[in-house]
Amino acid sequence: MNDLSRQATRLEAIGGHFDKWLLGAIIALTGLGVVMVASSSIALMSSPFYYLNRHLIFLAVGIGLAIVAMRTELKSIEQYNQILLLGCFALLVVVFIPGLGSSVNGARRWINLGISKFQTVEAVKVLYIVWLSSYLVRFRDEVNATWPAMLKPLGVAGALVVLLLLQPDFGSSTLLLAITAGMLVLGGVNMPRMSMPVVIGMVGMSALAIIEPYRMRRITSFLDPWADQQGDGYQLSNALMAVGRGEWTGVGLGNSVQKLYYLPEAHTDFIFSVTAEELGFLGTCLIIALYALLVGRTFWLGMRCVEMKRHFSGYIAFGIGLWISMQSFVSIGVNLGILPTKGLTLPLISSGGSSVLMTCVAMGLLLRVSYELDRAERRQAVRMGAPEGDDGAAAADAPTSATAVAAALQDAPRDSSPRGTSRMQQRIEPTLGRMG
Repeated sequence: MNDLSRQATRLEAIGGHFDKWLLGAIIALTGLGVVMVASSSIALMSSPFYYLNRHLIFLAVGIGLAIVAMRTELKSIEQYNQILLLGCFALLVVVFIPGLGSSVNGARRWINLGISKFQTVEAVKVLYIVWLSSYLVRFRDEVNATWPAMLKPLGVAGALVVLLLLQPDFGSSTLLLAITAGMLVLGGVNMPRMSMPVVIGMVGMSALAIIEPYRMRRITSFLDPWADQQGDGYQLSNALMAVGRGEWTGVGLGNSVQKLYYLPEAHTDFIFSVTAEELGFLGTCLIIALYALLVGRTFWLGMRCVEMKRHFSGYIAFGIGLWISMQSFVSIGVNLGILPTKGLTLPLISSGGSSVLMTCVAMGLLLRVSYELDRAERRQAVRMGAPEGDDGAAAADAPTSATAVAAALQDAPRDSSPRGTSRMQQRIEPTLGRMG
């Protein structure tokens, strides 16, 4: 009994490390964001550093929230999954309450906090991903085998989309549906059964885009922005001129012309165009490469978590990876004229209070996922390979490579009582290919 206690103590003493590649990509993108917010907003207010100071304040608060997320055990977050779902609906409803909700340009997407306005859908993205991750863990066998289990998260997403369309917020609605579909696929949903809701959703969202006059104008202006350059095509035509002026190496940091009252929302929605003008093709390639590193590493972590049977952590990584990749793709695509205009910021780079805060929280959750995965791999390596009588220092020096742990897991006995209901035959987990 004492030997078992000592072994348990040694295992508990083993900590983890945050993924260096993930942390490096986050720091690099955040640093670029600070520089580009300062450059793109310097001529927008009487105080040249107004938006920079505002961005730094929100970033400081966001880093504080990220630290809290990094220090919180994921299993303790999972316990509150139902409360998080109720929070999603509450946040989307509160914007319609007089005195709390705030309207900007006819859209009711914000709540007034006194010192600032908060766009509630940014928090909903994080809370919803955590809830859906918990749902896929609890019902992962039924999601693959039955219609009701698959349709429930789609119904929840549909209810949230209805509230978003009432604000209206078509861009976030599309993003939320895409995240749901992507997480269900990565969670092992039956693909032929999933195809029908996807087709119905695509037809429905396309119809909503066509029947609404202002959305239709965005589509037509996207197809030919030069036809109405001073009207509906104003934003896109100026964005394309900024991108074209950048050429290979850019006009130099701070030397953008389009940001001087020509390009609207130069520090938020169209910050990528200013970046392309000042840093050129090479600078934009660097930014895209950093996003590719961030998203690729996130999916790799998710895959490793699933292989280690840490499904909740894996699904969180998948969900955040889908969110960041799709929102980045849409934001960059809008700036380059390959997608219609949407009000989506560029994660970690664009200015904006709500988006900065909640993106920081998401990055904190990702780093927590990497920490707990590394800790689990170290402890598993000790269980499989450490000789008896080793002390805590020897345990800390045990092999921790993904290959060694995976090999050890193949010889380990499988858990005979997986999470989820037992009446369903346990399916083979998706591995998404083997990397590393």
